[in-house]
Amino acid sequence: MYTVYGDIQSGNCYKIKLLLNMLGEEHNWQHVDILKGESRTEDFLAKNPVGKIPLLAFTNGQYLAESNAILNYLADGTAFLPDNRFQRALVLQWQFFEQYSHEPYIATARYINKYLGMPAEKKAEFEGKQEGGHRALRVMETQLEKSTFLIGDQFTIADISLYGYTHVADEGGFDLGAYPAISSWLDRVANLDGYISMADAA
Repeated sequence: MYTVYGDIQSGNCYKIKLLLNMLGEEHNWQHVDILKGESRTEDFLAKNPVGKIPLLAFTNGQYLAESNAILNYLADGTAFLPDNRFQRALVLQWQFFEQYSHEPYIATARYINKYLGMPAEKKAEFEGKQEGGHRALRVMETQLEKSTFLIGDQFTIADISLYGYTHVADEGGFDLGAYPAISSWLDRVANLDGYISMADAA
């Protein structure tokens, strides 16, 4: 049985919970409070020297970090990761997009607002994240106007990767009402078998 070290309010950690639930995979969840420095303790750093969550622990003593690496490991051999070589590359393409063009804006703005409580010294940084976040959302909107899910009619871990922070983007100041295709996609994901909301997972 896997153990996941994480914070369910983190989109990166929630991604793992969502996939495990959809797979029907039993697991242990170990809450880590990053604001209290629990990911920077000597014990945690021995498991993951980068000091970040989520972290997947195996019963044989191995550990795997980085949310999208964990998703790819867990999804291997399932319907959530296509067998077709090109489609698998498309999954990776969206996951790289998520980490480099989406998360640095939407997740960071949400962190400043939700986790830090919008301190005055962070207001300018929060506002500076809005343009990049909307740019990423427009890319998703364009794709989802053409396809049911991000790489076609098949729901994959590409969708899980982007769902994690997109569905709570409003907590970072992003109004999703301007993105009807994304809003419809969010509803489709929430109606899939095995879906669990961030609130219910908590």
